[in-house]
Amino acid sequence: MKLISRKTLLLFFLPGAVFMGAFLIYPIIIMLRDSFYDIGITGDRTFIGLANYARAFTAGGFLKQLRNTLVYIALAVVVETVAGLIFALFFELNYRGSKIVRSIMMTPLMIAPLVAGLIWKLMMSSSFGIVNELLTRVGILSSSSDILWLADTKWSLIACCIADIWLTTPYMMLMILAGLQGLDSGMLEAARIDGANMLQQILLIKIPNIKPVLLTALSVRIIDAARTFDIIWAMTEGGPSSSSETLSIVIYKTLTRYNQVGYASAMAVVFIAVLVIFTLVFMQSLWNPKKKLS
Repeated sequence: MKLISRKTLLLFFLPGAVFMGAFLIYPIIIMLRDSFYDIGITGDRTFIGLANYARAFTAGGFLKQLRNTLVYIALAVVVETVAGLIFALFFELNYRGSKIVRSIMMTPLMIAPLVAGLIWKLMMSSSFGIVNELLTRVGILSSSSDILWLADTKWSLIACCIADIWLTTPYMMLMILAGLQGLDSGMLEAARIDGANMLQQILLIKIPNIKPVLLTALSVRIIDAARTFDIIWAMTEGGPSSSSETLSIVIYKTLTRYNQVGYASAMAVVFIAVLVIFTLVFMQSLWNPKKKLS
C-alpha cells in the first residue's frame, strides 16, 4: 500500500488552514490592533496604548458584566450537569419506551438559541405567559404579576438561565449517557456481587469512570455558556438596568450602539484570552493529570 506523501497531506489541510486564517486568525489580529486605538465614527485613529484595557478593569468597565457571566455559568452549568446526570442514569436502565422518551427530550437541541429565547420570552410574560399562569394555578403565586421575570433586576438573569437549562440539558444528558454506556459491564457486575447498592455503584464506580467524558462535556458547556448571546439578547437585551448583561452583550452594545470600536476590541481580546487560558489549563489537567508520588 502506497503511503501518502507529506506534501499531499499538507494540500489536504490547506483549504482548512486558509479558512481558519481568513475568518479566525486575521480578524483576531485586526481586533488586537484596534484595541490600542481610539477609533472615531469617521474611522480616524488615535493611538492610546493600554488605556482601553485599563478602562475595562476600572469603574464603569465590564466588571459587573463579568460577575453576571460567572453567575450565569455557575447556575446554568451546575443545574444542567446534575439534571443531565439524573436523566442519563434514568435512560441507562433501558426500560420499555425509553428510546421514544429520549428522542422527545432531545427536541430542544433542534431549536436555535435565538428561537428558544423568543419562546421563553413569551412564556415568561407577566401579561399572558404560561409560566406565571401555571404557578398561580398551583398556588405558588397569588397573581401572575407577582414575579416579573424579564422586568425585575432580581429575576432577569435567572430567567435567562432557565431558558439555557431547558435548551442545553439534553446535550449534557447525551454526553453522560454515552459515557455510561461505554462502561465495562463486568466491573458493574462484580460490584453487585460484592454487595454494592445502586447509589454506591453510581458514586463509586460509574461517576469516577466517566470522569473524562464528564469533564470534557463540562469544559465545552462552560465555554459555551460564557459566550452566550442569543438567548439573553432575545429575552432581555441585557436589561433591565444591565442586570442580565453578560460579557458578550456588553461587547456587542459597545461596538454597535456606542460605536466604541477600540474599547469593544479590548474587551473582546480580554474575553478571548480568558477563554483560551481556561481551555488550556482545563484540558491540561484533564489529559495530563499529576502522577501520584510513589
